[in-house]
Amino acid sequence: MMKNFSSSPLHNNQIPNQSGRERNNKKYSLLLTLPWRFSLRGYGFCMAALFLFCFGSLFYQLNGGPPKILLDIRQYLGESTYLDDHGPPAPRVLPFPSQVVYNRVGKCGSRTVVILLRLLAEKHQFSLVSSDIHNKTRLTKHEQVDLMKNISNIPQPFLYTRHVHFLNFTRFRIEQPVYINIIRDPINRFLSNYFFRRFGDWRGEQNHLIRTPGMKDDERYLDINVCILENYPECSNPKVFYIIPYFCGQHPQCREPGVWALERAKQNVLENYLLVGVLEELEDVLLLLERLLPHYFTGVLNIYKSPDYRKMGNMTGTVRKHTPTLEALQVLYHRMRYEYDFYNFVRDQFHLMKKKIGLKSVSQTPAYSPAFLRELALRTPEPLDEDEELDTDLDDANSWLIHP
Repeated sequence: MMKNFSSSPLHNNQIPNQSGRERNNKKYSLLLTLPWRFSLRGYGFCMAALFLFCFGSLFYQLNGGPPKILLDIRQYLGESTYLDDHGPPAPRVLPFPSQVVYNRVGKCGSRTVVILLRLLAEKHQFSLVSSDIHNKTRLTKHEQVDLMKNISNIPQPFLYTRHVHFLNFTRFRIEQPVYINIIRDPINRFLSNYFFRRFGDWRGEQNHLIRTPGMKDDERYLDINVCILENYPECSNPKVFYIIPYFCGQHPQCREPGVWALERAKQNVLENYLLVGVLEELEDVLLLLERLLPHYFTGVLNIYKSPDYRKMGNMTGTVRKHTPTLEALQVLYHRMRYEYDFYNFVRDQFHLMKKKIGLKSVSQTPAYSPAFLRELALRTPEPLDEDEELDTDLDDANSWLIHP
């Protein structure tokens, strides 16, 4: 009789044991592989974290000292040399330019802009410090350091404005602020200043007497043509070399008319100024400021065009100003060779920035060029003296008749 092995108890027990061993082997092999997989992943993560930490630490040390976490640990552990070695903790860095200096050039619309800034400071809650010092643009080294430290201590965000020649903060290891400024046609600026010193503006009948109380009547009523043609100091170099020193800086050579001061002023414009606008295109200047410094200038054009502001702005116009003769303009233009070189450079840079930002100009260009200026361009001879040599391009001089 043959036995049925399929129904044998022994056979039935052997099959489960075999399948159980197979399952155990699979579990064991799985357990062996899992730690290895996790260790590779963890190892890669640790190495990546270590690389990032080392790279970040190296970058930080190359740009300002040891990693901040080490300094914090030293402070927490009570190291007495923390402040001695590294000074006080750095101030909170705001996510926009929070230190702005407007070293305003005289008779280039600065009072108009300062009125706007007062309204904007109240609206946007930034610190506005407007210095009342008008007649001290050149400073000693000690005065420079004191002023720069005082500026740096103003609560941020701030905008500081004063009639002062460019200050190089980095020379004294002080954080450099953002610079802005506005200039205008040099002869137009000169005429405005000449008559303003004598007769003031529309703000008051006698304000010019307060500003220049020691001026005698023969000087106050001196004909501007006589002043220019007879080489009075006020109408000659270095007095008419006025705009460039504001951008050249505090070096004594910056006050000497010449190529050195001109080129240094241009370099500072490119390296240290966020914007230098031209007064003849003031609305475009305000639009660019609003675009570049929105935390300060948002809404500035609306304020500028408002009727209430127009009433205040109209009071800053110089009174009794008139244009000199063609001969006097010709002589004055020759004396301002470097000033016009710089003005044209700034104007070109300003137009380039407008183009880069894609700003559509709102400034109105003159419909025609005044006849006497076209005649002046034709009649201007080559100078006999190098010191008198000037660029004879007078296309931009039409602002003399348009802007007060």
